[in-house]
Amino acid sequence: ADQILVATGRQGNTENLNLKSNGIDTKGRNYIPVDETMRTNTPNIFAAGDILGERQFVYTAAYEGKIAAENAMRASHGKADFSVLPWVIFTDPQVAGVGMDEQQAEEEGVNYQATKLTLDNVTRSIAARDTRGYIKLIRNKDNDRLIGARILAPEGSELLMELALAIRHGVSIQSLKSEFHPYLTLSEGIKLAALTFDKDVKKLSCCAV
Repeated sequence: ADQILVATGRQGNTENLNLKSNGIDTKGRNYIPVDETMRTNTPNIFAAGDILGERQFVYTAAYEGKIAAENAMRASHGKADFSVLPWVIFTDPQVAGVGMDEQQAEEEGVNYQATKLTLDNVTRSIAARDTRGYIKLIRNKDNDRLIGARILAPEGSELLMELALAIRHGVSIQSLKSEFHPYLTLSEGIKLAALTFDKDVKKLSCCAV
């Protein structure tokens, strides 16, 4: 590379909001702490979005804003659930993920197994002449359920929602293997990756199950 950009991080722009006079103490980098209902430690003040300093994505900010508005205006107690949060880094190839990685599974004491399928095994990637990257799936060996995925692939983020729904709804690896994944799509890589838990896909014929 000819140039390197070093990003030192973001910080909240809260210095002029006079928060302390309202009983709100900011945390590191001037961010506003809230609970699961987006409520600050002052019951009638809510916050959402990047100012929380946690999940700084457009879609999470919109989700948090909806919860904050409903709780503030309707005196309800809706809670945010980020247990299954897909994320993307738009590099080339893209880096994407959802659910746990191996280290997180280890820390949670999960009896996990991970498998990785390189894109030179995915027909769509071969046809596109771009086999950079891989699809990694992580399952709970005790119940065969998908618990996490990491993807490095051109347009790999387009695979996230199938995986996110599978994790949220407790879909097993066996179910992923049995679903129809159209031939010559990148999503076929999900099925092939699922097959690699107990098979060598290099030895399988096209569309094998």
